[in-house]
Amino acid sequence: MFPYFIMLIFCGIPLFFMELSFGQFASQGCLGVWRISPMFKGVGYGMMVVSTYIGIYYNVVICIAFYYFFSSMTHVLPWAYCSNPWNTPDCAGVLDASNLTNGSRPATLPGNLSHLLNHSLQRTSPSEEYWRLYVLKLSDDIGNFGEVRLPLLGCLGVSWVVVFLCLIRGVKSSGKVVYFTATFPYVVLTILFVRGVTLEGAFTGIMYYLTPQWDKILEAKVWGDAASQIFYSLGCAWGGLITMASYNKFHNNCYRDSIIISITNCATSVYAGFVIFSILGFMANHLGVDVSRVADHGPGLAFVAYPEALTLLPISPLWSLLFFFMLILLGLGTQFCLLETLVTAIVDEVGNEWILQKKTYVTLGVAVAGFLLGIPLTSQAGIYWLLLMDNYAASFSLVVISCIMCVSIMYIYGHRNYFQDIQMMLGFPPPIFFQICWRFVSPAIIFFILIFTVIQYQPITYNHYQYPGWAVAIGFLLALSSVICIPLYALFQLCRTDGDTLLQCPAHPPCLPLLQRLKNATKPSRDWGPALLEHRTGRYAPTIPPSPEDGLEVQPLHPDKAQIPMVGSNGSSRLQDSRI
Repeated sequence: MFPYFIMLIFCGIPLFFMELSFGQFASQGCLGVWRISPMFKGVGYGMMVVSTYIGIYYNVVICIAFYYFFSSMTHVLPWAYCSNPWNTPDCAGVLDASNLTNGSRPATLPGNLSHLLNHSLQRTSPSEEYWRLYVLKLSDDIGNFGEVRLPLLGCLGVSWVVVFLCLIRGVKSSGKVVYFTATFPYVVLTILFVRGVTLEGAFTGIMYYLTPQWDKILEAKVWGDAASQIFYSLGCAWGGLITMASYNKFHNNCYRDSIIISITNCATSVYAGFVIFSILGFMANHLGVDVSRVADHGPGLAFVAYPEALTLLPISPLWSLLFFFMLILLGLGTQFCLLETLVTAIVDEVGNEWILQKKTYVTLGVAVAGFLLGIPLTSQAGIYWLLLMDNYAASFSLVVISCIMCVSIMYIYGHRNYFQDIQMMLGFPPPIFFQICWRFVSPAIIFFILIFTVIQYQPITYNHYQYPGWAVAIGFLLALSSVICIPLYALFQLCRTDGDTLLQCPAHPPCLPLLQRLKNATKPSRDWGPALLEHRTGRYAPTIPPSPEDGLEVQPLHPDKAQIPMVGSNGSSRLQDSRI
């Protein structure tokens, strides 16, 4: 928790404000904003690649939550006991047959079961066997795909259909849906919190949650995990913040928004910790074991440990329905943002009349592609691939992308220029704390975390399964595939940028054309700045009306991003609409 708050204050909030102000100032998605320095447009492509990877596997997590949600529609949860066809002799449930009928939990555990839970490493819970042997039918190796789990495939289809329908009209439709998906989880969290803290043993679980383990504070992995959690929960370096901010009004106070959203978001994470560990403390007290024995991480917490704890509560199917409904809503909120990031980037990049009118078809195409690419993750080896993508595709690369974004804006475009842009937009410059963080503190912290993460790197494992070398190599390729966009596009932009001619610079040494190309490739393009002419004041004020002959192309805004007629380079006028 200590590294988490350090990362929040010095990296999370500053980067969140930077991305919001960046997207809002230009009213462009994660690709269009890089008119600020065209050579670094590869950062935008890297964000798109990261969002693509996360969007593929994140909806698989949502589909599993859907599966558990549907499975909870019964009078007895299917993972509550060990009498199912898929259970093994090692299964040891915390409920016996006599308690299944009346829905109450046993007052005491049988002696042999208590002994088994405390002293045997062979014990597997019915929820773990349900997860591993029934839901996943987990194979023995990442290369052994086995069969596609049809129930999961069906739930994956449901997930993508829901996401598409909620985004069918872009931010106009998703903006209404998130009023529910963003607020109702608080209702569920509060219900589960009140129920959890009233249970016997809840205090033990909460103290386990809050008691610091100071010996771990020197481990780079802890700081790396804290950074990854901040980047994940705030959405930094995904491109989603830039995309959503591009739909804001130009003078919207995004500084206030960034402070409120960041603190509320992370306070919610801490609040959710109380909800989880109060129930786990109750379960540990019920079993007579330490909380560390029942706590888990990753999918094991959401789909094994917590569901098993819910079986101990009266009317357990109701609590299970609420919990997985909350997970579905939280996941959908993230998925909306990921899909909108990709669609907006494509629409803004193409920018012609046809694609502006056919955005729904672009959304449908991205959703269908995401569904097809997610099918292998519903196979018997799917969880191995999901964790591989989670560990490599969207952790290391997020840190690199955010660091390069900070450096390019602060040092290539220039911190004074950017601070003046914010003052023009908000009416005041960014506070000195953010100026220092953007220029020095955030890039330095990110860089050191990156270095120490590489030094203390350990290959990925899942429970006791060690990933083979070829799978780890694929993981590194996934991580590099987003980062490599940055140097590749920089080289491409460098090659296509013109330098000064010999007539302009007759006495230049042989290296000067390259330096001139570099200078031209990094300076802002002539159409960088506020998207609407009414906001282009100061140094962005047009001296002469743009015309097709001068090579300046003012692309039309997406219809959701502005409300007044916007004149493009072809002389056409479009009525824009932006109240979001």
